[in-house]
Amino acid sequence: MSVAEEKMECVNEFIALANAMKDRGVSLQMVSSSLMTASALYATYTVAGNDGALKTTGIEKLTELFGSELENVQKAKIAQAEREGKDVSGAQ
Repeated sequence: MSVAEEKMECVNEFIALANAMKDRGVSLQMVSSSLMTASALYATYTVAGNDGALKTTGIEKLTELFGSELENVQKAKIAQAEREGKDVSGAQ
């Protein structure tokens, strides 16, 4: 399995969990906020360990990484919509 395939498998597991929470009646906003908090906690653990924390430079680095990931996802979504002939002029 390639790195990209493994990543998508992991992403799909998180999406499935998020959808299960939504299906139990948890609001989309709560699910999204909870995923962001979990991601922040896990990213902190990955960088600083279980008892560590991030200072300003660490927070800035993770913010930059998340921003890049968000940009890549949106570019891919827009490209897919364009391939499907959908109007993306209203994309923000």
